[in-house]
Amino acid sequence: MSEPVSVFIADSQDLTRFGLRHLIEGEKNMNLSGEAVNSDDLFKSIGSKSPDVLILDYKKTGDFKIGDINRVREVSPKTNILVISADEEKAIIHDVLGKGVNSFLTKECDQTEIKNAIYATAKGEKFFCGKILEIIFEKHYNKFEVEDCLPTELTTRELEIVEMITQGYSTKKMAETLCLSHHTIYTHKKNVMKKLAIKSTSELILYAVNIGLAASNATKN
Repeated sequence: MSEPVSVFIADSQDLTRFGLRHLIEGEKNMNLSGEAVNSDDLFKSIGSKSPDVLILDYKKTGDFKIGDINRVREVSPKTNILVISADEEKAIIHDVLGKGVNSFLTKECDQTEIKNAIYATAKGEKFFCGKILEIIFEKHYNKFEVEDCLPTELTTRELEIVEMITQGYSTKKMAETLCLSHHTIYTHKKNVMKKLAIKSTSELILYAVNIGLAASNATKN
């Protein structure tokens, strides 16, 4: 990206905000656009600042909540969301992933992984740390194991679309690269998901990882 990535931190823990602030201010290609300690603070300014990336910890009772994710989409649609949370409740993590956050790390991740996640998220890519991928795989592993025994045939074009999705291509970029219409790209993706009985992009990414089309340590969309 030609311009520095603008990052907004939404976390009620002083120590976490301090650490993230230090990391961001130490990167010449990142700018800190603001901080919030609760939902009220967040929505007072995120709409006007419209940062590239919002780092959010939703798991703070009385401070932030999962519903903030949808609201951010409404008031700052150009902002991509990176969750960094200590949450270990798998059902809730799946719920958060289902709301379309771009990336998800745990608070055990190191600085390098956080930096990589911020840059990937700014570009609209998906980035999950190993622990989050394990949680996703745990839910869907048996399903993919069965599919391996009864493989579903995808066309060469469909496999190409899947691979491009995992590499972070938008529908517009795929259409331009393949010289196809947006509608055709959408139709290919819809057909792939129907063939694989997949209902979400996260599951499609897992399929790509499973067949070797994507790296499992930094999953993109």
